[in-house]
Amino acid sequence: MARQQTRPVVTYDETSDEFWGDEYPPVARGLLTSAVSCFASKGFNATTTRDITAGVGLSPGALYVHFPSKEEVLHAIVRVGHQRVLEAMTVPAAGITNHDPASVVAELVRRFVIWHARYHTVARVGQYELSGLNTEHYELLKAQRQTISSVFRAAVTAGIDAGDFDVEEDVTRLVRAIMSLGVDLVRWYRLEGTDKPDELADSYAGLVQRMLGARVGD
Repeated sequence: MARQQTRPVVTYDETSDEFWGDEYPPVARGLLTSAVSCFASKGFNATTTRDITAGVGLSPGALYVHFPSKEEVLHAIVRVGHQRVLEAMTVPAAGITNHDPASVVAELVRRFVIWHARYHTVARVGQYELSGLNTEHYELLKAQRQTISSVFRAAVTAGIDAGDFDVEEDVTRLVRAIMSLGVDLVRWYRLEGTDKPDELADSYAGLVQRMLGARVGD
């Protein structure tokens, strides 16, 4: 396969080849990063394998050395993206488990929002290009999403049970509203904008605490 001149892959966020982890070799990582850029700018259906491979200076057939199909590329992006979200929320969670429920929920919101701000391009693909997934991969995605929402559900339920949240709304609706804050920002967020990830996360965490009627600092 002919090696062409490598072109920079633009994702408009902090996604890099290392984002994909050791599961994929360097060329496959580059293809995934290129695909994120293509899917975000052109959509899954309008993107060709030539578009993806051209982003890393490879011939069109190079994609099939690493992925059986374009759909498998999308699935890899969506799967790894959701896996990274869960890791961001739960890997360091031991440090907040002994805090009051309001602080726990606020910290989870911060992590959720910061991740979606820093990786808003890959997150946008993971939210708006799901129609390209086959049935099996979509079901796997639903399981990942349920795992993420269960982290929020457990934290909100703990606060309600402890009497620290003054709400009468259904927990499922509350969790959807909380998660929508982080998910929705991928439509408009840009790292070069005025809202920095940490600042946006603090603002949204405060909004959620007020929405829950949380007792803070008692």
